[in-house]
Amino acid sequence: MIIEKIFNNNAIIAKDSGKDELVVMGRGIGFKKNAGDPVDVSLIEKTFVLKQNDASEKFKALMADAPAEYVALSHDIIEYAKQSLKVRLSDYIYVTLTDHLTHALRLWDQGIRNTNPLIWEIQRCYPKEYGIALQALQIIEDYTRIRLPDDEAGNIALHLINAQMNSSGHRIADVTRQTQQIDDILNIVKYSYNNEIDESSVSYERFITHLRYFFQRSRKKEAVESVDDFLLKQVRTKYKKAHSCVLKIEQYLDTRLLDEERLYLTIHIQRVTQRQTE
Repeated sequence: MIIEKIFNNNAIIAKDSGKDELVVMGRGIGFKKNAGDPVDVSLIEKTFVLKQNDASEKFKALMADAPAEYVALSHDIIEYAKQSLKVRLSDYIYVTLTDHLTHALRLWDQGIRNTNPLIWEIQRCYPKEYGIALQALQIIEDYTRIRLPDDEAGNIALHLINAQMNSSGHRIADVTRQTQQIDDILNIVKYSYNNEIDESSVSYERFITHLRYFFQRSRKKEAVESVDDFLLKQVRTKYKKAHSCVLKIEQYLDTRLLDEERLYLTIHIQRVTQRQTE
């Protein structure tokens, strides 16, 4: 493994024998070294590869400004999130989360406290990501001895959600808007049935997952699998109240949903509003 670029005493860019570019971190790993020198593997503490070229270039630019401690901190949070969510996260999260945490911790040092107006909606719509983000606050405290407020967990959760969309073209603003829309749809269902939704049920989790992918499909203009017309008619007849709720959602979104999407939403609403043991 050969050093390609040195950021500071504790962080470098290296290339392995397969010519893959790696971010390598470790105490003193860049001390008194030059580009072209072999890496002292005994000093390696963290290593990660950014496969997406654009993300790699942006990360290099970020490393010139972000403290190595914050890069390591972000790395540990991302690795914990990957293990907990069991999903692939876009390489861009190494850029966006590191940049966000650097900014957030600098603002904290300046006595500036930011609130998150969507904190309740994030907890409700993305409980897994929010739970991981709360643990991230503990990781941050272990590194820095700073305990950021729970509002910051909401911000970290948004980055995790965004990274699951797996595209550099998405922005946190898009995820924020989607979160608000999902919360509005849940309220439409709630008030249509004049009843609370059991947010601990499997049906609720499936409904939220469907809504998340619905918005992703809509943004990418992806088609859903077509279904038999007879089935559509059967579901509309059998679950009239749920189908009526779907029409309200359609009106809220100000768009004409495909019949297939109406079918799936109707079934999910029927299940999530049923009082049953799962």
